[in-house]
Amino acid sequence: MDSGSNNRQSIVYMLIFIGIITLVFYAVRQQSITTEDISIGEVAQQITNGRLKRIVVNEDELGLFYADGSEGKSYKEPDATFIEQLAQLGVPVENLSPENVIIEIQPPSAWFGVINILGYILPFIMIAGLFWFVFRQARGGGNSAMNFGQSKARKFTGDNPTVTFDDVAGIPEAKEELFEVVEFLREPEKFMALGARIPKGLLLMGAPGTGKTLLAKAVSGEAGVPFYSISGSEFVEMFVGVGASRVRDLFEKAKADSPCIVFVDEIDAVGRHRGAGLGGSHDEREQTLNQILVEMDGFDTDTNVIIIAATNRPDILDPALLRPGRFDRRVILDRPDMVGREAILEVHARGKPLAPDVDLKILAKGTPGFVGADLENMINEAAILAARREKKAIEQTDFQESIERVIAGPERKSRLISDVEKQIIAYHEAGHAITARSLPEADSVHKISIIARGQAGGYTLILPDNDRTLVSRKKILADMVSLLGGRAAEEIVFSDITSGASNDLERVTKLAREMVTRLGMSSELGPMVYGKKDEMVFLGKEFTEQRDYSESVAEMIDKEVKEIVIAAYERAKDILLKHREVLDTLAEKLLEQETVDAKELGEIFPMPEPKNGGMPVKNSK
Repeated sequence: MDSGSNNRQSIVYMLIFIGIITLVFYAVRQQSITTEDISIGEVAQQITNGRLKRIVVNEDELGLFYADGSEGKSYKEPDATFIEQLAQLGVPVENLSPENVIIEIQPPSAWFGVINILGYILPFIMIAGLFWFVFRQARGGGNSAMNFGQSKARKFTGDNPTVTFDDVAGIPEAKEELFEVVEFLREPEKFMALGARIPKGLLLMGAPGTGKTLLAKAVSGEAGVPFYSISGSEFVEMFVGVGASRVRDLFEKAKADSPCIVFVDEIDAVGRHRGAGLGGSHDEREQTLNQILVEMDGFDTDTNVIIIAATNRPDILDPALLRPGRFDRRVILDRPDMVGREAILEVHARGKPLAPDVDLKILAKGTPGFVGADLENMINEAAILAARREKKAIEQTDFQESIERVIAGPERKSRLISDVEKQIIAYHEAGHAITARSLPEADSVHKISIIARGQAGGYTLILPDNDRTLVSRKKILADMVSLLGGRAAEEIVFSDITSGASNDLERVTKLAREMVTRLGMSSELGPMVYGKKDEMVFLGKEFTEQRDYSESVAEMIDKEVKEIVIAAYERAKDILLKHREVLDTLAEKLLEQETVDAKELGEIFPMPEPKNGGMPVKNSK
């Protein structure tokens, strides 16, 4: 029965109960009316005086009708008849003759006894019916009250898979790890013949958007077995013990459908390190985690139920969850390299009309650090831009602009800025470009623009030519010089500085402090790490840094950071003073056409010959 029928039935039942409650309330109200308009003594006196002409006796109720046409009401004692009570009150018998007053005694109605009985029974019937209604509503429907202890996992049969390994690209090593699981579910005899045991659990670890959930769906589609999907947050409710109950229910269903796969997305919601909870040892999350640990380690050896979990915070998971026998294998999903990004672009570009000038290899090269979700979003943005421009196919320019939208945000051409501010922004962005192009260790400049994007008044698109796993000291120093190039250009040209370099200064300061305290790149302080990052494991977030060094060392750190930043700033000013004419030419070009690409920049400022491998920094070798 669908939810609409259930809702209609609920409304009908509620109306019936409201009607019953109304009837009972009316009956009780009628019985509770004991106000006597006229006492029985006054009735006797009125009969004697000849005022009453007719009296209707209905059980204990007396209907009084007077000679002047008015009416009244009274009640007699229930233990005696009306005539006997009048005689006791001294009413002469002759006054009760039909000539003086007509007394009509109505026989008791058959419904009167039923109504009296119902007055006692109806409250109990109503309460019993109410309990039945609540219980019936609780048993029907997946989201009803009595089912809060049942698992909310969604089951997929695997008969019509929507995602397979062909839809997953850029992570070949992770696909190979997961393919073993698929092969075991398809041909378990091959592994059992050699005494091999398939891992009970696989933990997918990687940055957000790298394809953890997509890979789990592909495993389900390839294996062709039942697939249960649930989020870690769906185990936890406001009621204590619900999470553990849902875990038990989920694993019971999985064992019944063996072989099958259970996928728990964002397991860090319930798998955080125990003992760090705000609720102490009786925290609901810890009870849920305890039940997960018991269920995973309690599987029979011949039960082919495989648990796949995904998280982007493996550092906060409980060690008991990661030991062999539970999550035996950890699959790391890194950010894709250039080849991987090209493969991902090919997957997401399927079915989309691409213009002949589209080169996915160039797009992959221009998107370093992008994960699968970023690339999918980039292609979708390009398709939206092409549709907005009434194009029949997506062109390379649409993709290039979509990359800039993903990195810096949409253009804000309607933003009104004065000519003075526009000139400052032009020199600022030109300073970034010239300093970056002057240093051989710095990344390449792809585009310069003074059109506002997102929160930035202008931007210089600097991207690496190749993927980089290790970052050298010279590379970090070159990045700092290029970041400070905008601030240096403002000071050289206008003899003043603005707030436009606030983000640049923040990034430079962070890089310098990382060099000194985390990377050991200071000859003055040596190859050591200073300070420990304090983490609230339960909240999964860094809050403070625990200092494990003295005040004198802290002063040395601050001094070294300042000297590195000042040296980088002076280096940026030296470069711009040396190429002042190029700075003016590039700024004028930007003011003229607002955007300069890499080819135009090469014509204005050809790549200089590399002279040294870094920049002079005090106390550095």
